[in-house]
Amino acid sequence: MSEPIPGATATAELTVGSSDLASALPLTSSDAFAAVFATARLVALMEIASARVLQPHLAAGELSVGVVVNVTHSAPTPEGSTVTAAARYLGRDGKLFDFEVIASDAGGEVGRARHKRAIIDAGRLQASAVRRVTASATR
Repeated sequence: MSEPIPGATATAELTVGSSDLASALPLTSSDAFAAVFATARLVALMEIASARVLQPHLAAGELSVGVVVNVTHSAPTPEGSTVTAAARYLGRDGKLFDFEVIASDAGGEVGRARHKRAIIDAGRLQASAVRRVTASATR
């Protein structure tokens, strides 16, 4: 596998829809959240931007997966606004690929994160997940 050079960047952009709002996330009627861009969706957008930096360097059957996310969601974004996450590759930390990600909307910065990703064999990861859950169910 080749590796991106430090400073390599990629972006991901999303127009916030109703399913991207924190108010769309409740599991029960007692879970109440504001009708603004959900932190969970912000993290997903940041992961996508970071994965896009690594994507050209992956071999067949490989994917990158998020391992660590240290995120600050600093400002609300309403439905209909566009959020852009810009990921910048910082370098390697052992087997992990380290990123700084800044997200913004028309009003400015809405969040930032340090994010680490690993390169995995997609088939092995899926098989491992199934084995782990199946083994747990038989105990």
